[in-house]
Amino acid sequence: MLDYKNIIIKHYALSLSGSEIARQLGASKSGVNDFLRAFDKCESLSYPLPPGITNYGIAELVYGSVPGSGGRNENIEYPDYEADAKLMATRKNMTLVFLWNRHSKKCAEEGKRFYQYRQYCELYNKWCEENYETSHFDAVIAQKMEVDFAGQTFAMTDPLTGEILPIVVFVAILPYSQYIYAEGMLSTKEPQWIEVNNHALDYFGGVPALVVCDNCKQAVIVNQDWIEPELNKDYADWADHYGTAILPAKVRKPKFKSSVENAVGILEKGFFHKLEERQYFSLEQFNKDLWDELEALNKAPFKKKEHNRYYYWEEEKLELMPLSSMHYEYMERKTVKVSSDFHI
Repeated sequence: MLDYKNIIIKHYALSLSGSEIARQLGASKSGVNDFLRAFDKCESLSYPLPPGITNYGIAELVYGSVPGSGGRNENIEYPDYEADAKLMATRKNMTLVFLWNRHSKKCAEEGKRFYQYRQYCELYNKWCEENYETSHFDAVIAQKMEVDFAGQTFAMTDPLTGEILPIVVFVAILPYSQYIYAEGMLSTKEPQWIEVNNHALDYFGGVPALVVCDNCKQAVIVNQDWIEPELNKDYADWADHYGTAILPAKVRKPKFKSSVENAVGILEKGFFHKLEERQYFSLEQFNKDLWDELEALNKAPFKKKEHNRYYYWEEEKLELMPLSSMHYEYMERKTVKVSSDFHI
């Protein structure tokens, strides 16, 4: 349920628009504006609000009932949201659009009425709020960069040997601006891992205070308790070089790096489909296409808030720590013994 009291105070006391209130509260712009219009038409309630009134009391007076508390049209087939939630959590790239299409098709075949897509999504979100307790992490400007590998790989044909080589995509994001960087790799070993992390900082134009990574062997050796993980020596030295800190996500807890997980989903459900239809004979050719599509994505307007990723990144990069004058360079290490003639 929306924070109705907060919306009313911000709109009438601070003269904020519905879109600005939605951005500050992380709510949908249409939901905030719909409520403000309903509040204006309400004859039994006005601003300033009576002392002690709650959000439930406001909803009762404005709408005649509390949203999500009942009053559902029994003539419309109610979706099985418990099953849908399990599919969303366990099936890769599952979307509400697919689930709604399947539900609506089944209802049509059985001659039953069904909710339209927007109502279906609103009811699904309400069901999740009532049945799942989750903690929300508010993104802080320039606080962290999240990194991960995309699950989808691409094929590259070696022009000399004809061998088919897999391309793995590294993805990084600044959660505040949602500005995304990605790069294809033919190897995910430590030297290449260090290199793509260098490139991500170059792309973002600065260094965040924290780098949140998955528990891949290139970054973390042991992470049993999350409090004192043992980092890969090279990655720890890389962090020291740039003056940042490595914070591995909890093991098997993707919500601790939710921004990069979401970014991977956006890429895999978006222009990755274009890239997989093309044939590549060099990594440079693949990355050129990848970066062209990525630039378009970062400059595309958001659907649920104003501006785009590039707009917020221009604000965020001013708060990032400055880059080092030189890249961190990977160093080969080897333990050796001294022989009897004092040579190694």
